[in-house]
Amino acid sequence: MIKLLAYLRGKTARWSFFFRTLALALAAFGCYTSMYAFRKAFTAGTFDGGEVWGVDYKVWLVIAQVAGYMLSKFYGIRFIAELGDRHRGAKIVLLVGLSWAALLGFALVPAPLNMGFLFLNGLPLGMIWGLVFSYLEGRRTTELLGAVMSVSLVFASGLVKTIARVLMEILHVSEYWMPFCTGLLFVIPLLACTLLLELLPPPDARDRTLRTVRLPMDSAARKAFLVAYLPGLLLTIFAYLLFTIIRDVRDNFEVEIWADVGVTGNYIYAQIDSLIALAVLMMMGMLIFVKSNLKAFTLIHLMIIAGCIAAGMSTWLFVQGHIGGVAWMSISGLGLYMVYIPYNAIFFERLLATFRHRGNIGFVMYVADAVGYLGSVAVLVIRELGLVHLSWGGFFQQAVLLSSVLGGISVGLSLWYFRQKKSKVTKETQHEPAAWKGQITYSNT
Repeated sequence: MIKLLAYLRGKTARWSFFFRTLALALAAFGCYTSMYAFRKAFTAGTFDGGEVWGVDYKVWLVIAQVAGYMLSKFYGIRFIAELGDRHRGAKIVLLVGLSWAALLGFALVPAPLNMGFLFLNGLPLGMIWGLVFSYLEGRRTTELLGAVMSVSLVFASGLVKTIARVLMEILHVSEYWMPFCTGLLFVIPLLACTLLLELLPPPDARDRTLRTVRLPMDSAARKAFLVAYLPGLLLTIFAYLLFTIIRDVRDNFEVEIWADVGVTGNYIYAQIDSLIALAVLMMMGMLIFVKSNLKAFTLIHLMIIAGCIAAGMSTWLFVQGHIGGVAWMSISGLGLYMVYIPYNAIFFERLLATFRHRGNIGFVMYVADAVGYLGSVAVLVIRELGLVHLSWGGFFQQAVLLSSVLGGISVGLSLWYFRQKKSKVTKETQHEPAAWKGQITYSNT
């Protein structure tokens, strides 16, 4: 009887853990997908026929919103790093609510004066990733949770554009009201998913043992972390910068890029992006079975390098005429997100776990994001100043070819650096006094 009760208790605990993990993954996915409706719906419009100071009006809209989003990322370096677990749900709802109010202003104020409202729309939304991911990090299932949340970057982009195009073409909603109306459809899902995140339990004792405790980082801790791993972080941030630019171009001008390859169907965005999201989710989710943090960290690097190769080779084959536009957009998109999503979900999680740091992912992720979106804004401005004379499709092709080479080299060097660093730390730890072993610090070792 005692053995039977112990067996039943174990089975119940496992099922309870499974359902908690599933609920947490779906809540994070739903919350971030809902946020995307407030951020990216406007990109489904073309806003043809207008220029402001010689620059296409839609490009001004993209620059305005990305600039606000970028500034939010810079502020988030400190805000997210020092974030505790108090009032996170209320902060999510408040920030998204402010961005929705800005979309109302965008609809009511005539062009081109309404561009400023997209800047205000992007300003609060840059905080949402850090707030949502703070519920997921430091768990033994963070790979799976982060993968599910991060594929919303792919899935939500196609879904939101498809819904926005349906609102305009079937319900005849104007391009200016379309972003606000798209957001309206996601208000209830956002509230429900945020409430669920708040209700689910934090990491347990086993999570803390396997992945370290995740604590707020003050200025001294942030500086120590950067100094400890500066060469590897510079290589990582450089690769992330390149692919943030590419991903942002694809995301903001996907309609135009597809049109360049002769595809204009409203549902192609959601169809292709959903398949990409599923494939990346499966690849990243498998890492949950890799218990060794160093081995998982190595596999993540290899996955990113494979993504660089897939994106670069498919683009070269398309330019040479060996594959068609749909195949190119599908394979290059898969490669792009094989690079981009790991950095947004599991790269820094396994970095902290490998070196046993107690900090949080939000800090280093927001450093990378701030640099990435600064590069994205710079590229938009440079192109519109006339220094690059290419269509968005042509620009995307050239950017993918260049970034695949430079990014692949950078990630390879990053892998070499971090493995050498881990080997050095292990050797030094073996020579420490017994009383020091197992301590978790922010020092170079």
